[in-house]
Amino acid sequence: MIFVTTGTQAPFNRLVKAMDDIADELGGEEIIVQAAGVDFKTRNLRIVTFLHPAAYNEIFTAARLIVSHAGMGSIVSALTYGKPIIVIPRVASLGEHRNDHQIDGARKMEMLGYVPVAYNERELKEKVLAFVQQKDKGTAASIGRHASGSLTDSIRGFILNT
Repeated sequence: MIFVTTGTQAPFNRLVKAMDDIADELGGEEIIVQAAGVDFKTRNLRIVTFLHPAAYNEIFTAARLIVSHAGMGSIVSALTYGKPIIVIPRVASLGEHRNDHQIDGARKMEMLGYVPVAYNERELKEKVLAFVQQKDKGTAASIGRHASGSLTDSIRGFILNT
């Protein structure tokens, strides 16, 4: 099963449409999409507008692949649980967000080797098909459930010295 999450702030119909088209080539694999505001009828996806956190976690951990907007919550969750993820950032000029911070964040996470990023629908299709067809097994990066000692020391120092 593939889990697609678009976040909760605004519709991301470009991602939903792209995954609906890609699903045609996935041999009937179940695709569950957490998305609100989908303004068209999908052919191949199970759309869920809201998921209680427990249900979200259940689907998230059961999925073999996460496809997501480039929201840090989704990225960090995938890294925490060691789940393979492909992200596609929202683009401000397409009306998907108020600025391009998702592009900036995705580039940084990609540069650090944490996540593969698709910057358009063609790249998303290539990356999803490569993963599903095992051409790119995409070993999932993992950050663990706890912050590193250096991070907590840095935060502690900031708090104590402010």
